[in-house]
Amino acid sequence: GTPEPALRVLISLLLGYPIAYLHRRYLCGKDPNLQYLYFIYTGLGLGYFNFGFDIFHAVFAVIFTYLTLLLFNGSAIAVALTFVFNMGYLLTGYYYSGTTDYDLNWTVPQCVLVLRLIGISFDLYDGRQPPENLNVEAKKIALVKRPAFLEFCGHMFFPTSFLIGPQFPMKRFQDFVKGAYNSQPDSVIYAFRRFAFGVFYLAMFQVLGMFVTDDLLLTEEYQNLPFFRRAFLLGVWGRFSLYKYISCWLLAESGCILFGITYNGRNEKGQVLWNGLENVKISVFENTTQFNHYIQSFNVNTNAWVGHYIYKRLKFLNNRLVSQAFALLFLALWHGFHSGYYVCFCFEFLVVYLEKDLQHTLSKNPNLQKTLQENMILSLLIHMLLRVYTFVFMGWCLIPFVLLTYERYWKAFGAINYAGMILYVPWPIVYGPILRLL
Repeated sequence: GTPEPALRVLISLLLGYPIAYLHRRYLCGKDPNLQYLYFIYTGLGLGYFNFGFDIFHAVFAVIFTYLTLLLFNGSAIAVALTFVFNMGYLLTGYYYSGTTDYDLNWTVPQCVLVLRLIGISFDLYDGRQPPENLNVEAKKIALVKRPAFLEFCGHMFFPTSFLIGPQFPMKRFQDFVKGAYNSQPDSVIYAFRRFAFGVFYLAMFQVLGMFVTDDLLLTEEYQNLPFFRRAFLLGVWGRFSLYKYISCWLLAESGCILFGITYNGRNEKGQVLWNGLENVKISVFENTTQFNHYIQSFNVNTNAWVGHYIYKRLKFLNNRLVSQAFALLFLALWHGFHSGYYVCFCFEFLVVYLEKDLQHTLSKNPNLQKTLQENMILSLLIHMLLRVYTFVFMGWCLIPFVLLTYERYWKAFGAINYAGMILYVPWPIVYGPILRLL
């Protein structure tokens, strides 16, 4: 029952393993240009398998961006042109090819590519700045020299990350090709573990799909259920929606691990870590007690990209809330024009605001803190309530992201008695001030 475009993406993720194996066996540590050609050929091959000649859009964006960097190098003009062109091209693609559903077309790898192209223009810009003006992360990935064309394309079309990510900077790619991460990486076992997790979550997605669907919240049967049962099913539906993404990201990440590009140094025992491109922190995700845990554990590399290239670049605004709002607005625009994206990220802003405000206010009450430390039963009860809260309301926050259009997500909001609207929207002007007063 899987749609053909989704099945093609899944097959492509699985094809990443033999592609990675052949590189390990025959090309790892060899002439960089041969490696670049291999990455370009296999990456574009997977792109053509999924989207046919529409993959031309990615090729055009890569060539245009490289010419921009060739003409303007690491200047602010190059950053601005790269940003405006690639975002504009992507949004034009959304406008002409989008429907009322989530579309698996050429804009999927294009949105991954956009971040990579914008990121490299920023890295070249940082490479021209005095080191003392850069933060720690920027110093690690800044580029003092523009990459050669084949190297540039090899990074952009890297086969196990071209279609759906994960994101990684040019500096990591350069170190990997040069053999800095070990010419024969011992990453097979860790790759298999992440692959097994990917298969598990894919199976969970299929199992949950027997009980819930994307349109569950719009059915009359759901709307006639008792409230608490609706709330429970909302949480299950949210997990169903997230597991689709998690399974794909884990399968893509395990392919990157097999390549060896995920090297992340060594732990205190001297063991090599292969979690440098970890896109899902499973233990954090499955044990959330606050929404910030979801942000820390879900789509990690994209969140890190936005944090580094958007949020921290807005430091001159001297207001974290404003910087966060702009970063979330960028994320919504990057996803497309559907109003559901903007509503979803608006709720993310409100949810994080509520949590930080609540934590800050309660931390100022020494009697409450003492009671929580001494009363283990009360602490356990609060922990369980927070687990239930995040389980249910993550489903709420995903409603507009999944259903996309106003008519659908507003009907779904009504099906659960507008619970999230009642909880989150009045917080900054009503609930928060009352709590602080008490």
